Amino acid sequence: MNLEDAIRAIQKEIGVGVDGKAGPETWQAIHARIFPPKRGKPATLPVAIAQKADARSEVKIATLLPEVQAYARALVFKAASAGITIKILGGLRTFAEQDALHAQGRSTPGTIVTQARGGQSNHNFGIAFDIGVFEGSKYLGESPKYNAVGVLGVDLGLEWGGNWKTFKDAPHFQLRPAWAADISEKEMLASLRERVASGAAVYV
Repeated sequence: MNLEDAIRAIQKEIGVGVDGKAGPETWQAIHARIFPPKRGKPATLPVAIAQKADARSEVKIATLLPEVQAYARALVFKAASAGITIKILGGLRTFAEQDALHAQGRSTPGTIVTQARGGQSNHNFGIAFDIGVFEGSKYLGESPKYNAVGVLGVDLGLEWGGNWKTFKDAPHFQLRPAWAADISEKEMLASLRERVASGAAVYV
């Protein structure tokens, strides 16, 4: 087996585009396989991202909590530096919007896209966002590039839906508050509901 065939075999195994060339996407996926993300590590951005992303992304970024906005922009630029174009396609959702999304594929037409009802999604609290991968102006609903962007997001300190054990959600990223570092997702969501109801800050 020559080197190019070996790279193709590795690319097939780790689920990235198979071309026999070890580019950024391949190396990022290899890194993720060798060094899996540690759950519960509080995220911190060393430098605020002041530069604006594309107009479409900024509409959704504006709905996020200020602490999360810098991470969303950072992911857009970090992906671009790796040769991957992404846009932020989802941000804050109301409880009613979440319930409508949960009904999709159940009581309304469409496919099931979420297991969370209103108040049970991090999107309902402005700490989560969804991305889309693009090639030019074409949106890619499925692509190995989502895995590469997942590695980049985790490297920034974000939690990535592609690492979930059940109902993997590759476009999803969220910023876990430091106070929630050692508790479960269910416990964190319960605390988020209490904080929002009482007017307390999510990030303290």
